[in-house]
Amino acid sequence: MDLKLEVIVLPVSDVDRAKAFYEALGFRLDLDRPVSEKWRAVHFTPPRSECSVMFGTGLTAAEPGSAQGLYLVVSDIEEARADLVGRGIDVSEVFHDAGGIIYHGHEAGDVVHDGGQKQERLAGPHPERASYGSFATFSDPDGNGWVLQEVTQRAPGR
Repeated sequence: MDLKLEVIVLPVSDVDRAKAFYEALGFRLDLDRPVSEKWRAVHFTPPRSECSVMFGTGLTAAEPGSAQGLYLVVSDIEEARADLVGRGIDVSEVFHDAGGIIYHGHEAGDVVHDGGQKQERLAGPHPERASYGSFATFSDPDGNGWVLQEVTQRAPGR
């Protein structure tokens, strides 16, 4: 059986403001379909991604900003961060997690979970540039939290 994650629905409070943000981010606009005042779907796809995001009016009852831990995988974290900053996106500095190569925080970029032990962010990319080990975070205007993660070599089976 083929199962592919294709779309993630983001809860937003202002559809046009979110649309402008994701356009500035460099995502491709695939659809903006207003059906009525109570239903509108806006669909964007990140460059070279097979998974898209959708937001709008009447799509979800989730609270705006409640989507956290949305990962965008990049091959060069510093280059990706510089590109986003150049587009006017407020992106954290590049960091790595003191506990290893897995970043444990997602909520608006804050470290919030890992079984009760807070993990510490250390400045700069992972010292060995380990794949999956370097991060930067940003949020959309509603606070939906995104994580850039550098992956230079995929884990087996990916």
